[in-house]
Amino acid sequence: MFDIAFSELLLIGVVALVVIGPERLPKVARTMGHLFGRMQRYATQVKADINREMELSELSKVKTEFEGAAREFQRDIETQVQETESDIRKVQDDIDRQLHSGGDAPSIAAADKDQPAPGSPGAPEVAGPPAPSPQLELGIDEPAAQPKSGTA
Repeated sequence: MFDIAFSELLLIGVVALVVIGPERLPKVARTMGHLFGRMQRYATQVKADINREMELSELSKVKTEFEGAAREFQRDIETQVQETESDIRKVQDDIDRQLHSGGDAPSIAAADKDQPAPGSPGAPEVAGPPAPSPQLELGIDEPAAQPKSGTA
């Protein structure tokens, strides 16, 4: 920080010895050492406070960015929920209208009444058992035959 050579320090010491005197010089040197230590601690504390404030300002910036992103996400979710609710209401209204106006459900029952009962002369023919196919049966579905053991 300060560029003071040894010769300059020696000159300051000699001047202090002449001005203060040899009796009080040790006490003054001790006091100056304590004051210098306090000054260093104070400077260190100020640096730490400045660094802490810088970190807090950075954290507050990150906090505001995070809160903004959270608010935007919340708005997006609320928008999606509202869209989904409106779609559900539309479907529910359509179902209610069909039920109250006698929509598709009675017309399906009427269509079933128009068809003849199975087995009646106007009923469509029901398919019987499947016709045999030209493919070879492997017999996988049937249980395996037990070999006959006999004595001859």
